[in-house]
Amino acid sequence: MELLCPAGNLASLKAAFNAGADAVYLGLKNDTNARSFAGLNFSPSQMAQANKLAKQQNRKLFLTLNTFPKPGEESRWYEAIDLAADLHLDAVICADISLLDYASRHYPSLPLHLSVQASATNVAALSFYKQQFNIERAVLPRVLSIKQVRDLAKVSPVDLEVFAFGSLCIMAEGRCHLSSYVTGQSPNTGGSCSPANHVRWQDQGSKKLTRLNEVLIDTTSQNEQLGYPVVCKGRYQTNENMTADYMLESPTSLNTMSLIPQLANAGIRSLKIEGRQRSPAYVTQVTQVWRQAIDAYLRSPESFVQQLAQNHQWHAALDKVSEGQITTLGAYERQWQ
Repeated sequence: MELLCPAGNLASLKAAFNAGADAVYLGLKNDTNARSFAGLNFSPSQMAQANKLAKQQNRKLFLTLNTFPKPGEESRWYEAIDLAADLHLDAVICADISLLDYASRHYPSLPLHLSVQASATNVAALSFYKQQFNIERAVLPRVLSIKQVRDLAKVSPVDLEVFAFGSLCIMAEGRCHLSSYVTGQSPNTGGSCSPANHVRWQDQGSKKLTRLNEVLIDTTSQNEQLGYPVVCKGRYQTNENMTADYMLESPTSLNTMSLIPQLANAGIRSLKIEGRQRSPAYVTQVTQVWRQAIDAYLRSPESFVQQLAQNHQWHAALDKVSEGQITTLGAYERQWQ
């Protein structure tokens, strides 16, 4: 299984490769990707530099184009595909059908991966994208149980990639309009659930207030770790419960390390680490732990479960960098279909 890690800048890319990543995914400095934050991502020249580093180390580089172009502004996304083809990147990760069509027609040799934002969850959808655009891989949404992942892997016409670690999204990817209800901007087109110009933190006595477009979404104590400022992870009051609490999702991170044997046996091609917006230190820590775990499984599959139970350092290291310092298996462990 490939270990695919995030890079929000060159420092994170180097950190990922040094820590043992097989491949890295990154985005350009604009709204063509869903982590469009100030100070994050790559210029075309930086992308060329990153590609050179990847090829020198025999690693892979994937360009993320996982937002949906606004009408009349498609040229930015087309230019990103042109750049990926010119640099001979190892793959472009797309969700929008028009972009997949453009790439497959103009650059038939450019490998295409179907983004999680396309929210393809069944064999008919995967077969459509394979037949129409010759995709080589699909990233599965984080709403499938492990049984559903196994069942789909048996009949999938393309390689499958799953999220292995990082922040969770409770929505079916590519279908969320929750943050646009507050900000007026869609994360599927604007590249961010919480645009920076809408985020404001405020001290109020012993409390810290988190506001999104002046809507109060959380109140924390001074010594409490701040959560990611998105609507779905805020705390709210209701008519039944006047004490503010997490109504939709609490800050937590996905950690599927215990599922490595099942994912490997299912034939999952790639394990993806979330976090292009995170620091190089985060990338180093998470990549090192997952590299060790995958290698331990490959060396001795029959003893991996025992190794995992005994290796408290792996758990501690991942918990430390998890959102809310809590991890979960998310939808993977649910029993209902």
